Amino acid sequence: MAYVLLGIAIAAEVAATSLLKATAGFTRLWPTVACLAGYGLAFVLLAQAVKQIPVGVAYALWSGLGTATIVAIGAVFLGEPVGAVKLAGIALIIAGVVIVNLNGAH
Repeated sequence: MAYVLLGIAIAAEVAATSLLKATAGFTRLWPTVACLAGYGLAFVLLAQAVKQIPVGVAYALWSGLGTATIVAIGAVFLGEPVGAVKLAGIALIIAGVVIVNLNGAH
């Protein structure tokens, strides 16, 4: 169940981060409310998940999967460029998450 909560926390954080541009520097009310609610939900669920998952493992998954997903969203929906260097960086992040999780399993 803890990994389900972590997955929902990651999704909430990604949704909130995706809304940042729409907030226009937190000057637009409803995008700002949705963004802050998403971050709030994300942190509440992360706090619940780390009751059963080691913090290092949970945070590695949170940051790595969140970053990779935001890069994909930026490329697909916001027209942000994705070159070889950016893809290599994402591959290194994913490799780091895998390594941390392999170490956390022992």
